[in-house]
Amino acid sequence: MSDEHQHFAVAIYAKLKSMKMNQSDLAKRLEISEAYLSDIINGKREAMKARKRIAKILELNIDKEGRIKKWEDL
Repeated sequence: MSDEHQHFAVAIYAKLKSMKMNQSDLAKRLEISEAYLSDIINGKREAMKARKRIAKILELNIDKEGRIKKWEDL
């Protein structure tokens, strides 16, 4: 997993925890399978449209390429 994908995954799991949601809840909101969501989070699929929807649902800051903005970029 690349550093960027790892950063994306950590941000997602932290936000899910703070929102008292789990990966299954997020998959349902996205209307995708848990397996497909797992592939996106773990960097096995790019799925830019889904990444942007994930960021919107979880209120994460992303750039136009769908990457999570790091604190130093904000």
